[in-house]
Amino acid sequence: MKKFKNPIYVTKSFLPPIEEYYEKLKIIWNSRWLTNNGPIHNELESKLREYLKVKNSILFTNGHLALYSALNILNLKGEVITTPFTFASTTHAIIENNLKPVFCDINMENFTIDTNKIEDLITERTCAIVPVHVYGYPCNVYEIEEIAKKYNLKVIYDAAHVFGVELNNIGIGNFGDVSMFSMHATKVYNTIEGGLLTFNNKELISKLNDYKNFGIVNSEKVESIGINAKMSEFQAAMGLVNLNYIEKEIEKRKNISNLYRSNLKDIDGIYTVQDKPGVKHNYSYFPILINEEKLGISRDSLYIKLQEYNVFCRKYFYPLTVEFDCYKGRYDTKNLSNAYYVSNNTLTLPIYGDLEEESILNIIDIIKYIIRCN
Repeated sequence: MKKFKNPIYVTKSFLPPIEEYYEKLKIIWNSRWLTNNGPIHNELESKLREYLKVKNSILFTNGHLALYSALNILNLKGEVITTPFTFASTTHAIIENNLKPVFCDINMENFTIDTNKIEDLITERTCAIVPVHVYGYPCNVYEIEEIAKKYNLKVIYDAAHVFGVELNNIGIGNFGDVSMFSMHATKVYNTIEGGLLTFNNKELISKLNDYKNFGIVNSEKVESIGINAKMSEFQAAMGLVNLNYIEKEIEKRKNISNLYRSNLKDIDGIYTVQDKPGVKHNYSYFPILINEEKLGISRDSLYIKLQEYNVFCRKYFYPLTVEFDCYKGRYDTKNLSNAYYVSNNTLTLPIYGDLEEESILNIIDIIKYIIRCN
């Protein structure tokens, strides 16, 4: 157990061999086609459909604009049931579309929306559910589907964390009306910045393509109001190259997760989420839930003390979105006890493919040492 010479951060962006990216850049330089649905963009869109096992997909310049667009083109009005245990983008996208978020608590098994509490929040004004797949762990999509059908609600998944995840060999992007994947630099798979919408309804293809390009149908026709959310050829080029490495990256992360679990499982006061049968996980993050009473140290204290050893974890998601300055006091928070508890007691540990076993074991030793000395 020793202090790291260089900082170990919670994640590190994956980059392919630079020569492989250069080869794609040469194509861009020769064609001078930099954006606006170029050939590299279209090739990536096609290959992502195949990899994710989905019927339809549309690329966006980032995940937030993708989610914003999905909510917009579905013409939703009224209330949307969602979770506050998420990244800012989820709540922002809902409110930016003049929808009212109604916050549902999360379950304590994998920190996704508690499907047993959704129906109690449904009113005549409810138009949709926006569940969030958290840390790479999928929501209970089958129960959500039943609820949505019963009340005729749309389901838009924030799938930012679950790129490559499958349920019983079915790509996670097949569930709900639309799923949004983030391909930001910090994710398991990245296109530098990037977003993707997947869906089963073919009618959404033209609507989304027009909307992300100012509502422009052709050079002389602008049919609707839209935004600029097109992915560039440079982003798509990175995505094409990185797609060759995604399975290896996931396998490396799986090994890291197993190493963490096997070494932390006997510590009373640390809870880790377990893999589920039938789920192909992507090991996007590695969260630990800390019981301060049992462990003898708080999440915040452990977080600070780890930094003394050059280990920089993340309090993720903290605070809940309902506690942001821009939202505080505007929404009902009285039935969010699990979300508050998890937000106040969860720490995500460093995980990325290049993190060596020696470093992981040292992080574990440091955690154990801090606990003993506290």
